[in-house]
Amino acid sequence: MIQTPPSSSALAKRIRERFASESGELADIQAQEISRLEGSLTLDVSHLEAELGKELQGFGVLQGFLDDPSIEEIWINGPDSVFLASAGVSREAGIALSGGEIRALIERMLRHTGRRVDMSQPFVDASLPDGSRLHVVIPDITREHWSVNIRKFSAGLRELGDLVSAQALTLQAAHFLSGLVREGKSILVSGATQAGKTTMLSALLHAVDDSERIISVEETFELHLGSPDHVGLQCRGPNLEGTGEVTLRRLVKEALRMRPDRIVVGEVREAEALDLLIALNSGLPGMCSLHAKSARHALLKMCTLPLLAGRNIDHSFVVPTVAGTIDAVVHLERGSDGVRRVSEIIHPTGAVVEGRVEAVTSFDRRGGVLARVDDSPWV
Repeated sequence: MIQTPPSSSALAKRIRERFASESGELADIQAQEISRLEGSLTLDVSHLEAELGKELQGFGVLQGFLDDPSIEEIWINGPDSVFLASAGVSREAGIALSGGEIRALIERMLRHTGRRVDMSQPFVDASLPDGSRLHVVIPDITREHWSVNIRKFSAGLRELGDLVSAQALTLQAAHFLSGLVREGKSILVSGATQAGKTTMLSALLHAVDDSERIISVEETFELHLGSPDHVGLQCRGPNLEGTGEVTLRRLVKEALRMRPDRIVVGEVREAEALDLLIALNSGLPGMCSLHAKSARHALLKMCTLPLLAGRNIDHSFVVPTVAGTIDAVVHLERGSDGVRRVSEIIHPTGAVVEGRVEAVTSFDRRGGVLARVDDSPWV
């Protein structure tokens, strides 16, 4: 009868311990351990080797989900509560991990990032080797168990044409947005969580001419650019002594010293909105994303966030600056069917009316179809 050892993770642990204490190669130690087991058990060797590969070189029981292109996100609420999302719809993964296995997986995921999670720093954001974003929260911030989110990014949705094929927008809207990018317009991408903002931002950046130098700044690397002249910067948390932190505001300022032709902020959340507006106000084109419930709400939020920079910043400076620097807002929504779509595209006119940025609609979703609106001044 063919059987598999009770726990490939336990065998992987023994192999790691031997590798740390001996001078042999990892592959040789693995072969020795399997050979030793073959003497006492009837093994499905190929299955065992595959499982060990996931444990030693991948991320254990999660590796299969990470390799599956149809899975968009994985999250763990506790040992018996693991979920997946595919096509925007969530479901239980049908697996269980012990608390120790979850902690071991996170330690392995963070090993190459230089980041940590502990009682002094109970949250962590990091990028996995495949570009997926990892977020972890530990007790006592959570009630009992480690909370883990892994957000993957689809390799098949790189360009605006790919989004047209996925029915996220029409071909006419894709040509319109591509034209804005080529003309050096500054674009704001808005939407709720999981609406597809990062995917849209990456697709827009693929329309940038190869001759342009792009500098992007993010909390954690998420953007996937095809540009040959691109430098990506990410934030860094404080070290054990409480020093060494690098914020988004600092990165935006540093990016301006790196000869950018276009600056990109992965997501604007706080006072870094002011630094981005100052950069755009100097004539430098840029892009960013932010959370908002509509395109016009995104403009309102862009006028509010810079006020967090200090009392000396007020609406009399911010609102006209937003009106004069943001050329278009692309708003995305995720429908009840899980599909992410562009719901509207608007453009500020450059005017401020009754204290608000005036904007007109270029595209709007009507009857389920993203349609061109007559009052748009751009072809």
